Amino acid sequence: MSVLIIILVVVVLLVVWGISIYNNLVKLRNNRENAFANIDVQLKQRHDLIPQLVATVKGYAQHEKELLERITQARSAAMSANTINDKIQAENALSSALAGLKVSVEAYPDLKANQNFLQLQEEISDIENKIAATRRYFNTATRELNNAVQIFPSNIFANMFGFHKEPMFEIPQEDRATIEKAPEIKF
Repeated sequence: MSVLIIILVVVVLLVVWGISIYNNLVKLRNNRENAFANIDVQLKQRHDLIPQLVATVKGYAQHEKELLERITQARSAAMSANTINDKIQAENALSSALAGLKVSVEAYPDLKANQNFLQLQEEISDIENKIAATRRYFNTATRELNNAVQIFPSNIFANMFGFHKEPMFEIPQEDRATIEKAPEIKF
């Protein structure tokens, strides 16, 4: 009789342990989704500012039409993306297009002096900083989920219940050089 009780206790402990691992995986996945929801708020604000920025620049930089169209198309793609992974890819393309705008406006001193443009540029810069902060939090949540999905023994439960490694929200490789370059200071 005591052997049966020991077996029953071991089985109950294994079931409780399995439920605990599963619940942790769900918590980590939900934490990642919540972290992306925070990014999504900032991205929406950025999407709302882009048409104003493009309209302001259009008046000064007629021959930058191709760049402005690329920004507009990237914005549309970013707004229509549905999944987290699609949004990450679309937002990286939009960030790349906006980086191109920063480089080209250097050729227009009148535009750089325009108050509306300066205010929009400041707002976008502020939003970009907020996106960077929420991106770090999102990547931390993603790393925790990925660790749980890949580390034994939780990887067994992850595979059984359809959890898988998720991508980080990283800066595209082609934009790293621009970001890592020290700013030029001109007097």
